[in-house]
Amino acid sequence: MTHTTLHARRSQPGGLSLAWMLALLLSGCASLTPPPRDLGTVAVPSAWSVPSAQAAGVPSATDLATWWQRFDDPALTALVTQALQANTSVKSAQAALLQARAQADVQQAGLGPSVGTSASAQRSQSGNNSASNRFQAGFDASWEPDIFGGNRSAAQASETDAQASAASLANVQVSLAAEVATNYINLRGLQTRLAIASSNLATQSETLQITRWRAQAGLVSSLDVEQAVSATEQTRAQIPALQTSVSQALNALAVLTGQAPGALNVTLGKAAPIPPAPADLALAFPTDTLRQRPDVRAAELRAQAAWSRVAVADAARYPSFKLSGSLGLSALTLGALTDGASLLKSVLAGVSMPLFDGGAAKAQVRVQEAALQQARVAYEAAVLTALQDVEDALVAIQGDRERLTRLQAAASAAANAELLARQRYESGLIDFATVLSTQRSLLSAQDSVASTQASLGADHVRLYKALGGGWTPDAATPPEPALGAQH
Repeated sequence: MTHTTLHARRSQPGGLSLAWMLALLLSGCASLTPPPRDLGTVAVPSAWSVPSAQAAGVPSATDLATWWQRFDDPALTALVTQALQANTSVKSAQAALLQARAQADVQQAGLGPSVGTSASAQRSQSGNNSASNRFQAGFDASWEPDIFGGNRSAAQASETDAQASAASLANVQVSLAAEVATNYINLRGLQTRLAIASSNLATQSETLQITRWRAQAGLVSSLDVEQAVSATEQTRAQIPALQTSVSQALNALAVLTGQAPGALNVTLGKAAPIPPAPADLALAFPTDTLRQRPDVRAAELRAQAAWSRVAVADAARYPSFKLSGSLGLSALTLGALTDGASLLKSVLAGVSMPLFDGGAAKAQVRVQEAALQQARVAYEAAVLTALQDVEDALVAIQGDRERLTRLQAAASAAANAELLARQRYESGLIDFATVLSTQRSLLSAQDSVASTQASLGADHVRLYKALGGGWTPDAATPPEPALGAQH
């Protein structure tokens, strides 16, 4: 960019007056029209659409601050606590927050004057003349008056970026707690399914042994034996796959808690029940939920920071001013600096104005306006995603609750049928095909119950995450714009 720069020292009053008059004239003609801070309107429903959610209580966000304790599982609580302290993603987000805050301090410091000190010693000689010394010491100060608000907007953008980093850190923590809980519930579900498979394998092995005895006695054919062997081996084949999944779940939990894979094999390797899902739903209204979501807050703050950068780019099109001065001492000897030294004073005022830059400044404004539009769209997307997350979790909870009730009834009936079938087969009242069918049905029903119990627990975890995971916005952050009209 091409600039015209005018300087005026105190010893030149005419130049100083000319500089300021020209600057005031140009500033009077300038018309800064910053874009509105409106982030757009997103239609937010007044209530959730799932019927079961309407009758639920509406606790405050603080009720979810430690939502994982609602599962009443000490091991889960310990894992989440460890992960929040040692996970690498949390540490990285904490470092990013420190960087953003330091950058905000740098921008804030630039709003005030800067003061420095200097000292010099010079020894010179010209021709055959004797060498001479000169010693100088003094203070320098400079200040750039922020007439058009560009520096203030840059500082505001950095401060908003720091707030967005804080919200991003909270989002990492919320997501991490949810991921740990989901993996833990999955681990317990896999261990339960492994125990079910092992129990059914033992029952089928007993049935196989009875079938072999009956075949040896000539009461059944070898077909029954082969069918019993096939069913037993199929069940046995499920066990290695489940054991592999259990080991992988343990490794995932170890890494999430900042430990090496295998570190939790001893403490969590022993099977334990699936944590029961809380009986009640902890819900907030949609508008409150959006304010409790750190990712929505981060998207909102990034949009505000983008607005500030538009103002910075707009201010760069207009004159900039600078005031500087110095006060110092000059003497021929070092000792004379404090006794009889000459006093040096100077004041400098300057104005720099862009004359021709080929439209680069205006283009830079358009660049930032486009970035602002992208941030607005990202904010709207975050709001819509948040609403979808809650609705999806509520629908999943409702469906899995009903599914679990039906499956538990089916598993109970399957257990009775399998017991009756074995007793009648041992008495020779029914053929082996009926026994085989009831055993397969029992294994399938029990496995489905365990899987659905784990899914229901994971649904609650996703709901707590969708509700913001108990995060509450910092009271020091700027007020939030309207989220949109309710319908």
